[in-house]
Amino acid sequence: MGLKVAIVGATGNVGHELLSILDERKFPATEVVALASRRSVGKDVSYGDRTLKVKALENFDFTGTDIVLMSAGGNVSGEWSPKIAAKGCIVIDNSSKWRMDPDVPLIIPEVNPDAISGVAKKNIIANPNCSTMQLLVALKPLHDAAKIKRLVVSTYQSVSGTGKEAMDELFNQTRAIFVNDPIESHVYPKQIAFNVIPHGGDFMEDGATTEEWKMVVETKKILDPKIKVTATVARVPVFVGHSESVNIEFEHEIDDDQARDILREAPGVLVIDKREDGGYMTPVECVGDYATFVSRIRVDPTIENGLNIWIVSDNLRKGAALNAIQIAELLLERGIVKKTA
Repeated sequence: MGLKVAIVGATGNVGHELLSILDERKFPATEVVALASRRSVGKDVSYGDRTLKVKALENFDFTGTDIVLMSAGGNVSGEWSPKIAAKGCIVIDNSSKWRMDPDVPLIIPEVNPDAISGVAKKNIIANPNCSTMQLLVALKPLHDAAKIKRLVVSTYQSVSGTGKEAMDELFNQTRAIFVNDPIESHVYPKQIAFNVIPHGGDFMEDGATTEEWKMVVETKKILDPKIKVTATVARVPVFVGHSESVNIEFEHEIDDDQARDILREAPGVLVIDKREDGGYMTPVECVGDYATFVSRIRVDPTIENGLNIWIVSDNLRKGAALNAIQIAELLLERGIVKKTA
C-alpha cells in the first residue's frame, strides 16, 4: 500500500493550491482524496491532469491514510483533527486552532524543522499564520547572524487571506464603483475597494486585533520567546499577495550589505533590491511563486543596529499550501512517515 493523502477543505482557495502544489512538487502520494462538507460532495477538483470527485468529510474512513492536510477552518479542525489523528494519521492543520497548543509543533521548515519531533504527542502539526510565515522565513537567517531584539511590523494583507467571499467582495465593489452602483460591504466592516482597512481579525481588550496577536505569539513560539514584537495589520485592495514593512533592532551590529548577502543565501528567500525605480517586489509580481521576496533593505539610523526591510509573498502558496506540503515532505525526510512500495 502506497502513501495516501487526504485534503480536507479541497474546494476552498487553499485546498485548490494544496492540490496544485502536491502535483507540481511530485509529492510521492499513490492516492490523493479530496474531502469537504456534504454540500460539496460530487464536485470536481483538479489534481494535475486528473480530476477528483469530492467526498464528504463526515463519511470518510481515515484508516490507512498517512497524512491529512486540513484546510477547513478552526471549528472543523477542532472537531475533526483529534478524531483523525486517533486513527494514526498525521494532521497538518492550516487554521489557528492548534498553533498555541504546547503539545502541537508550529513549523516553518526553513526556520524550525527540528520541532517536528514533537508531532508524536498529538499527531497534529500546526501551520503558522500566513503573515508570520513570510516574516520568519526572512528573519531567521538575520536572527542567527545578529540576534533580533525587537520587531515593528506593519502588514498590507490581500483579501484572499479572508477567503473567496472577500475576493468576490473586492471584485463586486470595484465593478460597482465604475458603473456607479451602490457599494455593498458584507465581509469587511468598511469598503475595501480603493481603500485600506486597519483591521484584521477581532478586536481584543488591549486594542490589538487577533491577527496582530497571532504574529506576536507565533514569532515567539517559532523563532525566539525573547523577541519583542509589535504589529499593525491592514487589509488592502489586493487579491493575492501579502506585503510587510518591517523595522528590526538587533543585539549585534549588522548593516544593509551584510543583511543582503545573508538573505541571498537563505532558503526560501529571493532578494530583489535595486535602488532604482521598480527595483523591488510587489504583491502582483509574487503571485504563483514559492519564494518569500525581500526588498528595500536599508539601515535605520534612528536606532542602534537597526534595519528596515520590505517582504512580499503569495499568501495562498508559501503562506498556507506550500508550507503545509513542505511539512509533509519533512515528515518523509525524517522518516516519521514512511513510503511503502
